[in-house]
Formats: sequence, structure tokens, C-alpha cells
Amino acid sequence: MEHFLQGCKAAVQIVGKAAFHWGKGRYLARPRAPLNIPEALDFHVVLGNEACDLDSMVSAISLAYYLAKTSTSKNLAYLPVLNIQREDFPLRTESTYFLKQNGIPEGHLIFRNEIDLQTLYESGHLVLTLVDHNVLPRGDSYLEDVVAEVIDHRHLERPAALNCKVTSELVGSCTTLVAEKIIHGAPEILDLQLASLLRDTIVLDCINMAPAAGKVTPKDTEYVTTLESMFPSLPPRGTVFDSLQKAKFDVSGLTTDQMLRKDLKVLVSRDISLAISALYMKLEDFMQKEDIESDLCSFCRRHHYNVLVAMAITFNRENEPMRQIAVYSQKEGLRRVVCKALQQATNPPLDLTAIACPPCPSTTTYQQGNTAASRKKVLPILKDFLRKRDLEESSPISMQSLENPETSNDFSGFRERTGDDNLEGGELFGDCGEQPEGQDGCPGEEQRSKGFIGTYRTQLDDGLEDERSFPPTPMNSLVEGCPLDRGLPKLTAEAILERFSHITAIDSESQSGGEKK
Repeated sequence: MEHFLQGCKAAVQIVGKAAFHWGKGRYLARPRAPLNIPEALDFHVVLGNEACDLDSMVSAISLAYYLAKTSTSKNLAYLPVLNIQREDFPLRTESTYFLKQNGIPEGHLIFRNEIDLQTLYESGHLVLTLVDHNVLPRGDSYLEDVVAEVIDHRHLERPAALNCKVTSELVGSCTTLVAEKIIHGAPEILDLQLASLLRDTIVLDCINMAPAAGKVTPKDTEYVTTLESMFPSLPPRGTVFDSLQKAKFDVSGLTTDQMLRKDLKVLVSRDISLAISALYMKLEDFMQKEDIESDLCSFCRRHHYNVLVAMAITFNRENEPMRQIAVYSQKEGLRRVVCKALQQATNPPLDLTAIACPPCPSTTTYQQGNTAASRKKVLPILKDFLRKRDLEESSPISMQSLENPETSNDFSGFRERTGDDNLEGGELFGDCGEQPEGQDGCPGEEQRSKGFIGTYRTQLDDGLEDERSFPPTPMNSLVEGCPLDRGLPKLTAEAILERFSHITAIDSESQSGGEKK
């Protein structure tokens, strides 16, 4: 595996730096012009999804390795590509820990910003396989005609195509489908390292294979069991799961900027660019970090946010979640109205109580009494607040409060961002200080006329989420309200029987429907 990844890393340099040709199972190098790619050489890229969680990473690496080992062509270079920037890799703490434990150095990995897919595509030397997603994002849609294979465990959204082989099955982990392909296609390439990559990733994705969690399927269990029978020295599932969960919440090696970007969503409106970050530590500990005020200001300036909502989650000894919220803004008026929206929320109520944290004049901190309200529940509250605020400002009649706004149906304020809308950080904050404000503490009309912040969409049902946001939150994030929100479910005989009864009932209904037809 290490030799394979080293070869992949070297091969990437063919685009824009040097040219390599594939022969007799190894890469040979010689300098070339950026686009002078040998006609006989093609690159088969195995691309994971943009969330780039552990399932996506391992699926890409394992499948590319399998394809390289079983290919009869000497003119194809198989490259696993992790679909994030290299600088964002440390944010995936469970992935950095896991790959290191399995002997895969970060330096041997290929990240999206390190390979020019467009150049390969335009020169006619690119073949693409998608893993852990089945539809290319809008920015990559031009690559659609070179997609040769798709392996995914989500609902299939792509249309059928004769030149694309699709494996789509609703299992708990995409890695399960990759493991199936390897075990049936080339079991001889399996060793302890590859088996560990596959088995442990499935265990994490399927929440320690607990049926009560609702993610594991019979196929997931089948291939975990098969791998364990082939490699009895694999560590116990529970040990692996606990260590990966611990690594997921270990932010000890991250900077303040990285902590805030680790699990981030972004909402934008006419004059507010609002970041919602998940923190895996107590607010009291976070606010005690050295130079925290300066770090928060620098974070917002760098990424062009003027409000930050940090949602902290920790667990007590009974494995019950405890939640806290901090609202930061250099502009007191913006901080005040965002705090008001959160305090007055009713669907759901957050039950906020102000708490004293180490002094930070631009931050208001709360204990969240409603611990069931994850970020997934808080996002609609903030989206609704931004909608109402923009509608009030666009209405001929100025509204003074959020309660019962008599808004019009004029949504002209929502629009697509153009290149001229980009604002420099100084236009938002200056030197981390106050800017001239209107009566409500918001930027004055003169400043606002320079341009709006962020991206607007005309379809309100899609919300106001910014497409520039950082790596999407993996589906098993606790902050997003995964089945682990209230701890690992207990495996009982009753739970298993109930699950099978439910499956039987669904099968019976399906058969009855088929007979009626």
C-alpha cells in the first residue's frame, strides 16, 4: 500500500510540473512541459465526496489500490484523490489519527488542490470513478462525460448511462461496497493493513454495528464478519470504535482557526455573514485560550464573517450531551439582534441562560438548557431570523421587531453573488474595531451601498447557506444530531426482534403492492 501511494503521489506531478509514464508497475520521471502528456498515458482518478469523512477517504484509497492491482493496462495510473484542500485535512481528526495508526503518512495522500483535473480532462487523459457520492457538484459537472464508474450507498440521483457502471445500495457504509468488490474480485491483495482500513471504517460508520442505531445492514455485518474471519488479529470492534470517537473530538492539536473550521456552516443575508461552528470542548475552556479575542477577530476577518455563533458540545459521565452557545461579533448591534433571535426561539425553545466566561467584550455566552436542540435544529432559527430581517429592510414600512412582522412578498433582496460583491475584510471590521454604524448597530447605508456580503439565492426553501462553506459536516457528526446524540444505544434481543419485524412488515407490503399491480 505504501509503495502504491508513493507512486500515486509522484504521478500527480505530471500535470503542470513533470511528466511520468507508467511501465512495468512503477513510475518513471522526466521533465516535460505542463500539457505535454504522452498520448498512451491516462489517469484514472477515484474521487471521494466533498465531505471527505473517513468513509470517503478509505473508499477512494482502497478502490484505487484494488484497481491498480487488478488492472492489465500499463498505461493507466490509478490515483485516489481526497476531495478537500490539504490545509483542511487536520480538521478531520479521526481520519488523521486512523490513517496514521494504519501506517499511511499524510505526505503520501493526494488532495483536490494538488491535482489539476481540468487540465487532465481538457487534454483527454482523465477517467473518473466516484465513491461515496453519485452526482458531481455543480462546479465539477463538466467532468460528467468521463465518469466511468460510481459506487455509493445513498439514494441514486444520477440518470442511467451506457458508459457508466453504477453500484448503488443503501448500506451503512460505502466502504462495505468496496470491501465486497475486493473480496469477490481479488481477495489475494488483502493484508492486515487493508483489512483494518476496510473493517474499522465500516464499524465507525455503522456505529459499532449496533442494530438499535438504525444504520447497520445485513451486508455491512456480512463483510465485517468476513474480514474478521480472514484476519483474526484485528482488534475488537468496541476498542476501534471508542478510539475513533475519541479522536473525532480531540481538538488538542488544533489552532483556534482550525477548531472553528472543523465543523462549520455559513449563512448569509443582506448585511450579515454568519458562521455557525461546532466546538468539542466547554466554552469556559475555549474562552480561556490565550489571545482568544484576537483569534476570533482574525478568524472572522480572514473568512469575511461579521457574526460567529459557536455551539459547544461535551458529554457528562452518563454520556449525556451538554450544550453551550457563544455569540461573537465586533458589532454590538449585530450581536444583540442574533442573541435576541436565539433567546426568543420557540421552535424549538433553546432555554438559554447567560453564563460568565473569561472576559471577552465582543462575546455573549449561554448555557443551553434544551440539550436535544442540536445545530440541525438551531440552523432553521437563524435562517428564519435572517429572512425576516432582510424582508423588513426591503419593505416600504420599517419593522422594529421580529415578532409578527407584516412582511411583503418582495424577495428582490435575495440574489446571486457576482464577482463585484466580494468585500475585503477591512470593510467588515477595519482593524478588528468598530465601524460607522446605523441606529441599529449595523453598517451604515454608505458602507452597505459598496456591496452585499455573501451569496443570495432566490429560492428561499433552499435556505441561505453559503456554498463557499468549509468541508461539509460528515453524516455521523454528533453536532448534526446523529443517533449517538444520547450515547451509544444498547443492543438488546428486543431491539433485534423489532428490527426484523419491521423489515418483514415492509417486505409484506411491497409484495402486496406488486400483486395489486
